[in-house]
Amino acid sequence: MHDDISLTTGRVKRVLDERIRPMVYSDSIPLEVSWHELTGEPIPALEGIALDYTETQVGTQWGAAWGTTWFKLRGQVPEHWAGRRVEAVIDLGFDINMSGFQCEGLIYRPDGVTIKALNPRNQWVPVSESADGGEQLELFLEAASNPVLLDYHPFLPTEQGDILTSSPRKLYTIRRMDLAVFEPTVHDLVLDLEVLLDLQAQLPEGPRRMQILQALDNSMDVLDLQHIVQTAQAARDQLVQVLAAPAEHSAHKISAIGHSHIDSAWLWPLRETIRKVSRTCSSMVELLDYDEEFIYGMSSAQQYAWLKEHRPEVWERVKKSVADGRFLPLGGMWVESDTVMPSGESLVRQFLYGQKFFRDEFGITSAGVWLPDSFGYSPALPQLMRRAGFEWFFTQKISWNQQNKFPHHSFLWEGIDGSRIFSHFPSMDTYNSQLSGEEVAKASRQFREARVTNNSIAPVGWGDGGGGTTREMTGKARRLANLEGSAMVKWEHPNDFFDRAQQEMPSPPVWVGELYLELHRATLTSQHQTKQGNRRTEQLLVEAELWAATASIYAGTQYPYEQIDSLWQTVLLHQFHDILPGTSIAWVHREVVARYAQVIEQAEALIAASQQALAGTGSRTLTFNSAPYERSGLPFGAAGVVETTSGEAVHAVQQNNGYLLENSLVRIFVTSEGLVTSAVDLSTGRDVIAQGQEANLLQLHQDFPNMWDAWDVDKYYRNQVTDLREIESIQLSQDSDGSAKLSIVRSFSNSKVVQELVLAPGSRTLQITQSTDWHEAEKFLKVAFPLDIRAEHTIAETQFGYHQRVTHVNTSWEAAKFETSMHRFVLAQETGFGAALINDSIYGFDVTRDSTEAGISTTLRLSLLRAPRFPDPHTDQGLQTHRYGLVIGADIASATEAGALLNSAEHVISGARSVDPLVRLEGAGLVVSSVKLASDQSGDLVVRVYESLGRRARGTLQINTQFTSVKTVTLLEDPLADETTKVVDDAVQLTLGAFEVRTVRFKL
Repeated sequence: MHDDISLTTGRVKRVLDERIRPMVYSDSIPLEVSWHELTGEPIPALEGIALDYTETQVGTQWGAAWGTTWFKLRGQVPEHWAGRRVEAVIDLGFDINMSGFQCEGLIYRPDGVTIKALNPRNQWVPVSESADGGEQLELFLEAASNPVLLDYHPFLPTEQGDILTSSPRKLYTIRRMDLAVFEPTVHDLVLDLEVLLDLQAQLPEGPRRMQILQALDNSMDVLDLQHIVQTAQAARDQLVQVLAAPAEHSAHKISAIGHSHIDSAWLWPLRETIRKVSRTCSSMVELLDYDEEFIYGMSSAQQYAWLKEHRPEVWERVKKSVADGRFLPLGGMWVESDTVMPSGESLVRQFLYGQKFFRDEFGITSAGVWLPDSFGYSPALPQLMRRAGFEWFFTQKISWNQQNKFPHHSFLWEGIDGSRIFSHFPSMDTYNSQLSGEEVAKASRQFREARVTNNSIAPVGWGDGGGGTTREMTGKARRLANLEGSAMVKWEHPNDFFDRAQQEMPSPPVWVGELYLELHRATLTSQHQTKQGNRRTEQLLVEAELWAATASIYAGTQYPYEQIDSLWQTVLLHQFHDILPGTSIAWVHREVVARYAQVIEQAEALIAASQQALAGTGSRTLTFNSAPYERSGLPFGAAGVVETTSGEAVHAVQQNNGYLLENSLVRIFVTSEGLVTSAVDLSTGRDVIAQGQEANLLQLHQDFPNMWDAWDVDKYYRNQVTDLREIESIQLSQDSDGSAKLSIVRSFSNSKVVQELVLAPGSRTLQITQSTDWHEAEKFLKVAFPLDIRAEHTIAETQFGYHQRVTHVNTSWEAAKFETSMHRFVLAQETGFGAALINDSIYGFDVTRDSTEAGISTTLRLSLLRAPRFPDPHTDQGLQTHRYGLVIGADIASATEAGALLNSAEHVISGARSVDPLVRLEGAGLVVSSVKLASDQSGDLVVRVYESLGRRARGTLQINTQFTSVKTVTLLEDPLADETTKVVDDAVQLTLGAFEVRTVRFKL
């Protein structure tokens, strides 16, 4: 029987490939081709159409990397084609296996209106559904010669990832530019055969499979290979019965949504993404007209905003399709961002700006968060999604786990505060479904909640580099709508899927905590300057809002709504999940660093202008405190003259072949190699450094992952390590404020590190400022702190709280978390005592438990720099800076405070008057996250607070100005239906649960 099966399938596949597919276009004539190669960046369509063109021909090489070539295509439909469907067929030199990752094109009419895109899987352009014969045709093609960076071989370093270093060599050769007759019956026969071949391959040997194989043989028997067009219908007729057999009652149901996951930047720069979006959207609105059942969904308000700005003619078609309910804005975020590294306020703004755009432009908001491809998901997300008004969450990436299969496809996800949101992973394990037989069968076979429900989602279309759904996919969907032996496929809005799934699952399984991706762990470290810019800009924008709001209320200045919105949108864009994680090409990160510098300059200018308006003109030296903690005697949001106190200077001496640094709280010993061997908390006498161990030890690892260079670090990297002990110099000095400073210079390999270890009077933090002139390849730099603490968990800051992770590796789930995330601190503690590492720009760390003579110790290591060679062969090369510190004798509260203070600098200006704080918050563990004016420009004041210690808390919130009403609102600053806000003596009474985020809106 196996021989019979292989004979039939082999026969059908050969006939399909060699005879039927070539006859989808039965007749063709060449188009007249002329071209104009641009020497610079892309130009607007009407300018391109108006260019001077010179004659060229098929077979011509074209397109240097990142170039743009305009083609003019002219032709006349032959008279004898009258009544036939005519299309233009264009092959720019495509490789069908590289859709979205090489050359692409966009077709225009002479008036500059787009028709549709061209890519390896979509090479046709509609000309006439039923030709009259004799029509003159003129088309214009904007072709982008993007280089192939993601090829079949292992990822090799390439200079093609930046226009500054890419080769001028032409990359592509024109293969075909024809007018052709499209044969719909032959095309349908292709789809019939593909669907049935795919289906039978997934079926067990039995009646259904045998019937399909017999029908395929019968179809081939009546097909005349020399007269394909004439006999295609007869061949289709032999397949009618097997294609009409209905699906079983228990068949899995797939809710298909047209989709193209367009990375906002990755192996192409942002300017190319703008064109990718317009190409894909133009093709999708064309396909919506072609297939009445089809619906298409796209996330990312940023991408819609690009359309509106750069491609107004495509925007209008999209906007009409949105109004018709066919083109679906998904996700409610500005971009599909990373969710691990952005701050809590950044995630709030992703939702705020995303939903605001959809509401303003389309009159709708998204019901769910759509994040198929981000690299793991923060445990703070469930609360933030719910408090922003979302009802569901969709992702896919966790199916990429290396070790442990995620146990659910439809489930409740519970976050750090106890909030839960209904979540779904597609069981076919892809966000770029082609509706192949293998994918459809996998969706049914793998679905883990099949006892209680039988539905999953399939995002259908070419993605990552764009392209979207094709007419072949919609054709397969029609055939799979109700087909025996297959899951049932139906185009459906994700909202409808989630409504039905939740009704069918009144008691879904629950997953608690982070959705950790057991892959792409190195994205917490790659491209340090990008991460540093993100941390700095998101902090500065919160400060700019605080002082602008204070100046608006106290001094009557204009709140800079538009400028703040623009700056936030820039920061949010660069939190996209291939930018902030450091996995884009060199061009992207070069531009990102420059844009961060612009944001920093503008944010600091806003801060300075607001503070000067508050302080007035004068000669008094005033210090402004932007941190949500008291500093220099100033509460949060206040300014005043800081009285300098002499204080007792740090005792610092050279002794015992090292250096002793001591203040009133801690005593630290640093060896002559610049390593910390003792750090004693004087109040308890506890030394936080493990006996016989050395902290501040820089360690260098070989770092060559199995596959994804910038993305991955594989666990075997720990097998090779070099401790960097040798120094060039070490020098002790004393600063004017009484701080003791050790300056250390190390050289290793091709790199150099300069460290300053500083202990200030009255501080329990040893602060380390590090400059690294980094010139390594495929290396991973860490700094180790072995602690004499038996910590059962690490406590790492996440958005609006912290996340606990066990330090043991009892199970494969724990063992897989050998590189994990933090924000501004990670804490190791045992009952009554702990130590923390704080930082200003670091997101990755690892932890190990070690047995010593004194017991179990815990080693924390911060991840500083990497040197992957793909996709950017020069990742992190050059000067890099870090600030981090060891907090001696820390708990959660002190670690949270120390991390916040390290990330927020004081501002000192000359002025006439002190400034009282606009906002006062009292209550243990309560922290102000942001103070701003409402995004609707009503002038209302919005204050966000959260509980930071992981326990229930009470407190009061006051503002230093009169208000007429106060309400608790959503993260989108909208009213809550069941809102109750208690005010006593002009103070808002707060009762918060563990890690609860509360947004309060005052009408002034």
